[in-house]
Amino acid sequence: MVVTKSTVPVGTGDEVEAILRKTRPDAEFAVVSNPEFLREGAAIKDFMIPDRVVVGCDDERAREVMHELYRPLFLNETPILFTARRTSELIKYAANAFLALKITFINEIADLCEHVGANVQEVSRGIGLDGRIGSKFLNAGPGYGGSCFPKDTLALTKTAHDAASPVRIIDTVIEVNNARKKAMADKVIAAMGGDVSGRTVAVLGLAFKPNTDDMRDAPSLDIIPALTAAGAHVKAYDPEAMEEAEKLMPDITYCGTVWQAITGADALVIITEWHQFRALDRQRLKDSLAGDIVVDLRNIYEPDDMARRGFRYTSVGRPAPA
Repeated sequence: MVVTKSTVPVGTGDEVEAILRKTRPDAEFAVVSNPEFLREGAAIKDFMIPDRVVVGCDDERAREVMHELYRPLFLNETPILFTARRTSELIKYAANAFLALKITFINEIADLCEHVGANVQEVSRGIGLDGRIGSKFLNAGPGYGGSCFPKDTLALTKTAHDAASPVRIIDTVIEVNNARKKAMADKVIAAMGGDVSGRTVAVLGLAFKPNTDDMRDAPSLDIIPALTAAGAHVKAYDPEAMEEAEKLMPDITYCGTVWQAITGADALVIITEWHQFRALDRQRLKDSLAGDIVVDLRNIYEPDDMARRGFRYTSVGRPAPA
C-alpha cells in the first residue's frame, strides 16, 4: 500500500498508480490519498486530536488497513471520512482555499471599517457567533503567508483552469492578498507622516505566524523591503525566524532582543503576533522609543489604552482613539 500524505494536485494518485503498474504489472498494491491537516507550531496536537482524518481509496483491503492504522485515535472519537482518491486530494485544497478566503474577506472588511468608522474586531465577533460561519480565521491583519495557503490556492486555481472550470473567487483572493501585503508598508509610511527617509523603524515579528521560523510568503518580506526602499532603516527582532529572514533580507539590522530593536527607533511596527509581544511593558516601550508611533498590524493592543499612554497608535480596521 502506497499512501500519499503530501498535498498534491488532483489526479496525482492516478499517476502514481499508473507508474507503479507500468513498472510492476504483476504487483498487487493500492495507492491511497491521506492528506495531512497539521498546523505549523501545533503539529503534534493536530495529529493526536485531529478535527477529521480523510482517506481516499478504492480498494477495500486498503480501507481496512487505514482504518486499523488510525484506530488509536478512535478513543478521541475522531471522524474518519473515506472517499474516492480524487475527492480526498481535492478536500485538502478546498479546505485551505476556504480558510484563505475567510482571512481575505475579513481583511477587506477591515479596510471598510477604517473608512466608515466601524470596529473590525466587533464585526468579527458578531459574524463569528453565527454557527454557519464560525469565529476562526476572522482576525484582520497584513495578509496570509506561509507554506500552505499561497501554494495551495495557486495550485487549486491551476487545476481549475486546466479543467476549464475556473474558481474565480480564489483567483481574486490571491490577487487581493498579494496587494494587501504590499499596502501594509504604505500604512506604516502614512502613520509616520508620509516620509520615512532617514528614520529608524523597529519591526517585531518576521515569520508568517507565531511559533514557527517559516518565512515563506511572510508579509514581512513585502513590508520591510518597501520601507527600506523608501529610505527607512529597519531594526528587526523575531524569536525564531531571524536566521531564515537574514538569508532573504540581509540589508537590515537584526537584534538579539525586543528592546535592542525598539530602543532609539522612531516607530514600532508589529507584524507577527508572538505572545511575548502582547505583554510588553508599555511604559518601558514609551521610554525606549525615540518617537511615539506604534503601527500594530495584528491588533494586539487596545487603541484607547495606547492613546492614554501617549502613543500615536495605528491598528487594522479599528477606529482611532477619540
